[in-house]
Amino acid sequence: MQIKRKQFILFIILLILIFFLTNFKLDYYIYQPGDIYALDDVVEVEGRFDSEGELHLVTVRGGQATPIYYLWAQLRPHYQIYDLEDIRPEGTNQEEYMELQLHAMESSQEAATVVAYQAADKDITINYQGVYVMAVVEDMPAKGHLMPGDQIKEVSGNDVSSAQDLLDLIEPYQEGDVIDLKVVREGEEVEVSFPLGTFPNEPDRVGLGISLVTDREVSENPKIDFDSGSIGGPSAGLMMSLEIYDQLTSEDITKGLKIAGTGEIDYDGNVYRIGGIDKKVVASHRNGADIFFAPNEGGKENSNYQVAKETAEEIGTDMDIVPIDTFQDALDYLNQLPE
Repeated sequence: MQIKRKQFILFIILLILIFFLTNFKLDYYIYQPGDIYALDDVVEVEGRFDSEGELHLVTVRGGQATPIYYLWAQLRPHYQIYDLEDIRPEGTNQEEYMELQLHAMESSQEAATVVAYQAADKDITINYQGVYVMAVVEDMPAKGHLMPGDQIKEVSGNDVSSAQDLLDLIEPYQEGDVIDLKVVREGEEVEVSFPLGTFPNEPDRVGLGISLVTDREVSENPKIDFDSGSIGGPSAGLMMSLEIYDQLTSEDITKGLKIAGTGEIDYDGNVYRIGGIDKKVVASHRNGADIFFAPNEGGKENSNYQVAKETAEEIGTDMDIVPIDTFQDALDYLNQLPE
């Protein structure tokens, strides 16, 4: 009887230990190679042209560390461990963080649509309807002055119609300069003033400490629908713009190849750096991609392209790693490929 009791106690202790190792949340966040997704399942242009090959977005998988996940990440190549506060702003929970990522995906889809429709010479109209505060970062200047849901109407008397307008207007400001904002809060117009500060991890960058979303109404012809599910973030912009263009035009830009890549895109077709490029190269290689587009960042040192090239050499992939600064760069590269 005594032996059975000891066995039972040991069994309970073991269960508690297993539960702790697999469920207790540490203050770390881990990124690892994700997967690739064919964009013809994500994007649907009315009356689309189909292609022999496929264009893919690439994901990085991430999650808050548990003890066993943390130990596993220490042993695996291309797993990266971050302090949780470096990934999620303090005071932001996982649900709010994912909401921010989904909004970033929506903005990326809009930018990709504008770039592709304009390149394909199709009808598209953009009406800007305001800039809204999505989140306020703890211990930054805007805390206590701005609130999620505030619509920013003016900066020092200058109208604001997009997030880029706001960024352009605050660029000349120095640390300690007082900024004057006119915002709409719960239907009422209020004036807000406070001094600007620098970001903890970027001491040379002055800002408010908020995340923004631009409310736009985009009208396009032919119509387009997106089904990106729970995939968030802005990094699929380049590949979505290529997929939209491919569906809008009769020429098959894929040339029958499996093409992956990454890069945030703006409304002018410029492609920007993203995080986790090495993990995206690994994911694309595992899934048999022929080509991988990587942001070139104007050829600067340690660019996404350089890291992607080094990762490709490390894992011995046959993928062509292609440097991209603009949507047009990617399109020109695909157009010169043989049929």
